[in-house]
Amino acid sequence: MDGVPDRDGWDQEVDFLVVGSGGGGMTAALAAHDAGLRALVVDKGKTFGGSTALSGGGIWIPNNPTLRAKGHHDSRESIRSYLLRLTAGRVPEARIDAYIDHGPATMELLGRSRWMRFFWVKGYSDYHPEYEGGRPQGRSVEARPFDTRKLGELERDQRPNTMQGPLGLWVTAKDYHDLAMVKRTWRGRWAAVVAAWRVASNLVRRRHMATGGRALVARLRMALRDAGVPVWLRTAMTGLVTDDDGAVLGATLEREGEPVRVRARRGVLLATGGFEHNTDMRDKYLPEGARENHSAGARQNTGDGIRAGEALGAELAFMDDAWWMPSVRHPAGAVIPLVSERCIPRSLIVSGEGGRFTNESAPYVNFVHDQLAGGHVPAWFVMDAKARARYPFAQVLPGAPFPGAFYEQGIVHTADTVAELAERIGVDPEALTATVERFNTAARSGTDPDFGRGESAYDRYYGDPTLPNPNLDVVDEAPYYAVRIEVGDLGTKGGLVCDEHGRVLRPDGSAVAGLYATGNTSAPVMGNEYAGPGATIGPSMVFGHLAARHAAGIIEHTGDTGETGETGETGDPRGG
Repeated sequence: MDGVPDRDGWDQEVDFLVVGSGGGGMTAALAAHDAGLRALVVDKGKTFGGSTALSGGGIWIPNNPTLRAKGHHDSRESIRSYLLRLTAGRVPEARIDAYIDHGPATMELLGRSRWMRFFWVKGYSDYHPEYEGGRPQGRSVEARPFDTRKLGELERDQRPNTMQGPLGLWVTAKDYHDLAMVKRTWRGRWAAVVAAWRVASNLVRRRHMATGGRALVARLRMALRDAGVPVWLRTAMTGLVTDDDGAVLGATLEREGEPVRVRARRGVLLATGGFEHNTDMRDKYLPEGARENHSAGARQNTGDGIRAGEALGAELAFMDDAWWMPSVRHPAGAVIPLVSERCIPRSLIVSGEGGRFTNESAPYVNFVHDQLAGGHVPAWFVMDAKARARYPFAQVLPGAPFPGAFYEQGIVHTADTVAELAERIGVDPEALTATVERFNTAARSGTDPDFGRGESAYDRYYGDPTLPNPNLDVVDEAPYYAVRIEVGDLGTKGGLVCDEHGRVLRPDGSAVAGLYATGNTSAPVMGNEYAGPGATIGPSMVFGHLAARHAAGIIEHTGDTGETGETGETGDPRGG
């Protein structure tokens, strides 16, 4: 943002300006409307939804109404113990408490819309269920599948479905969990029958079904439509406007190529995502081995909000971290995250030296932290013929051959022996052979003495339930395959330091009046960790909600009992 624009001549006035139309931004706009504010959402993309629309759409918010309806209540103390262990003192406890105490209210607000409906992804474990307060059955909820034809003319603004199956097949996270075992379990076979029925039903009913993140943002967009909250697409923020004391008054935008000046009487919320697609910022902040861009985040995420806040003196934190995801780079250029694949038996992941370096089935952020710490870039996913025949891998169906382009570009290699495979990927044959032999000895015993693979409920969720240890089996049937694993990400973690109300803070702890941030534009309440499926979207929505309430003059507080409250109207929040 170059300089401070002139403060005269507003083209539009609203109470609350939200920059970014992901889950956090749209939730914030709904919260602002609920609090009696006139809100406006702007997004520089030509489609709404941001990275949320590209995601699995999970929402990790303990004690949300969907969980409570199923009889699952958590004590505040257990949730707090879990998050304090995860964040290891690197996140202010006031932020953690605000997330715990006001998360349920965020979901209750959404539930008042006729469009917002969710289900519990039962069994999708918290990422560290073995920690105090962790839950093996999980706390993640997902938006119910949605027919995007109901969007009407707004459907043209919906991000295309990059994960749609053949003939319009749609699957939820739970469906995929079952379908991945189609060659192994009766539940998987039944899931295939259901999938076939859905294909036939779609052909007859001509539905445009969305699941996961696309379903979530479509439902949020319908809720905004009902509330009368406008969403301007193809509208980039070009600057923040401040008064002489540094309080944010509004923003300058470029809408469809034309400059627009918007006055925001109660504040501006930056929900513009991270900086994953900004080459200069990746080079400046991310660690060696992670600077090459293998991100699955929205292409519009180039650090706009972070840079705008920094220009006003805001503090930054966690800029060297990301929501890491081991990934395969598709020959056509797309990034394919490896979530379930790392849990399948008859496989292991090795470094360039030919040795294992971590639990392959660990949560993806932890896996890549270990990968980067050891400098294992790239890594190699090694599996045998039975693994390839039994389980899907990188969007290739079980038993289906890898497309030729995977081999031509050096992404996949195959050989009849482990030693020969090692030579093809530039690894010492003796080292890889010894690693596979040691792994096979462990697999036969059903335990992994080196890294504990299969001990966590999270590991086992995507494993093969027909085996004693769902994540372990020998790698001994030719041909063998090696797939190049990149350091990918779902978005960067670092951003503007914020308080429990979502206000952007300076290094001295003072707030930049009138400026709020949420999602990957803000420093994460999860710290360097990841609590469970949807622990990016959940906080983004909660702190968007809290920011809107604070902008409306409703100052939320937390207490040791877990009860929440508000002080009521306090006037313009810039005054305190």
